[in-house]
Amino acid sequence: MYRVLIVEDDKKITEILKNHLSKYGYEAEAVIRFDEIIKKFEEYAPHLVLLDINLPFYDGFYWCRRIRTISNVPILFISARTDDLNQVMAIEHGGDDYIAKPFHLDVVLAKIKSSIRRAYGEYAFRQEEKEQLDVNGLIIDLNKMQVLWKDELLSLSHKEFLLLMKFVKEKHRAISRDELLEEIWDEQTFVDDNTLTVNVNRLRKKLDELGLSQSIETVRGYGYRFSVHWGGE
Repeated sequence: MYRVLIVEDDKKITEILKNHLSKYGYEAEAVIRFDEIIKKFEEYAPHLVLLDINLPFYDGFYWCRRIRTISNVPILFISARTDDLNQVMAIEHGGDDYIAKPFHLDVVLAKIKSSIRRAYGEYAFRQEEKEQLDVNGLIIDLNKMQVLWKDELLSLSHKEFLLLMKFVKEKHRAISRDELLEEIWDEQTFVDDNTLTVNVNRLRKKLDELGLSQSIETVRGYGYRFSVHWGGE
């Protein structure tokens, strides 16, 4: 049974989410002490986090960054902030998706199912596959979902990691935006096209900071191309 940690200070919303998730076979727990979210996260070890932005003590962006230092579990923001800026900020701080309040429970469930499938289910990397990929010195650990370049660890969100894997598998080929959306976010109905742009730009920036600049090329009007131009390839 997959475990979902609910970080929401509205008790009514929390109970509605817990009851709905329980009805569909998920185990769900809610944070009680909002100054001990990381402690609760480590104790409960959830497979997915539902995270509000407006919280006591520190906001959801802060806690998302903290979780990202220790885990790549899918994080879905749930917030009454419906403007584009906050949705972009959620992704920039390491979130995988964004659900605006008031929300429909079927949409929440669909996004959770999608994220669970991507992270652990039919679309996840199988254990019998190689545990590591070596892309001309760029080491990709499939089990830990970590990337290493010249002894420097690259911290990626779950979606960024999936994007990198897609690019590596299809290196030197132009990949359409639609294909990336279908591959990484299978519930396309609920995904803003800007979400893809933000995630690709964030992955590109992190690769640039490692010295792997110009790895992700924008193919105007179509999508992206990933080029392995280091190490002689």
